[in-house]
Amino acid sequence: MRYLGLDLGRARIGLALADDVLRTARPHSTVHRRGDAADLAAIGEVARQFEVTRAVVGLPLHMDGSEGDSARFARAFAGKLGAALGVPVALQDERLSTFEAEGRLRERGVPARAQRALVDAEAAAVILQSWLDGPDGSVGPRRSTP
Repeated sequence: MRYLGLDLGRARIGLALADDVLRTARPHSTVHRRGDAADLAAIGEVARQFEVTRAVVGLPLHMDGSEGDSARFARAFAGKLGAALGVPVALQDERLSTFEAEGRLRERGVPARAQRALVDAEAAAVILQSWLDGPDGSVGPRRSTP
């Protein structure tokens, strides 16, 4: 199986990939939002290229675990994504994923100026890895990876 992770933002969508063999999420690319049809087409191209069999969309919960407008937006997009790709779509708690992604980039010595272009795909990798490390398809507290 191959997995596609998404960090869904209003301006950009970060993409990450993983497979069943290595089970390690890697940042892939960023899609600049142009509307659902164009966004889904761009994501679909990546999904077909890498023969993705499941997608994982970050669910932006509040720190207390409640859902707001962004979570409802992510849920709605996940439904559209599943229909467009024809694969199951899971939701994964993404609290602090961007913070963790920025830390990873700093640790690798990526200059602050260059981080903006990379942080969304890196956050998608954090989300996907969190899902891979947890119970399949669950939405719950994030677990730290070893």
